[in-house]
Amino acid sequence: MSGPRAARAPTALAAVGALLLGGCAAEDTSVSPAAPACSADDDGAVGNGVVLMAQAVPSATWVPCVEGVPLGWGFGGLDARSGSARFWLDSDRDGQRAIEVRLAETCDTAGATEVPTDREGLRRLERVTEVTPEFHGRRYYLFEGGCLTVVFTLGGEYRGEPLALATQGIGVVSRAHLAAQVREETGGRLELDPPAGGGGAS
Repeated sequence: MSGPRAARAPTALAAVGALLLGGCAAEDTSVSPAAPACSADDDGAVGNGVVLMAQAVPSATWVPCVEGVPLGWGFGGLDARSGSARFWLDSDRDGQRAIEVRLAETCDTAGATEVPTDREGLRRLERVTEVTPEFHGRRYYLFEGGCLTVVFTLGGEYRGEPLALATQGIGVVSRAHLAAQVREETGGRLELDPPAGGGGAS
């Protein structure tokens, strides 16, 4: 396609290069102030932050993203490094990092209870560690090659909204979709997952 996708190619190159093309991915950290949007434009392409998270955890077949943030909430930041990635949402009632979303290859689900999933193909588990005076809990989504953890640290009285936000406002994108986007936006010059031994633009 031309138009919006062609215009975004330089930023896609930057996103891929930020973590993988330096040759020292194990040491690299990439922090982004932009929300990792599930759909960043009318073309349906995801935000570059989602690509960064996928690069950080190359085994993950699903990668989290932000569908939308309601009034009273704001995107706090994204931190991606080799082996793990996370982003967080701030609340005007529950404070900073009221919700943190983490992606890793594995996670410790000890003490969690499996519940019916709200995402096809992903197992869901829940663990509540504190109810009062604050609500602390974790929601896990398990899938091939990865684990998505949603961490709640809620101090407000109204907990239904942040719990709903975690369900409706946080989405997932398949790795296959991301790989196709990177390939298309860079004209085949770069891959989301370069071949072993290095790879990238020539």
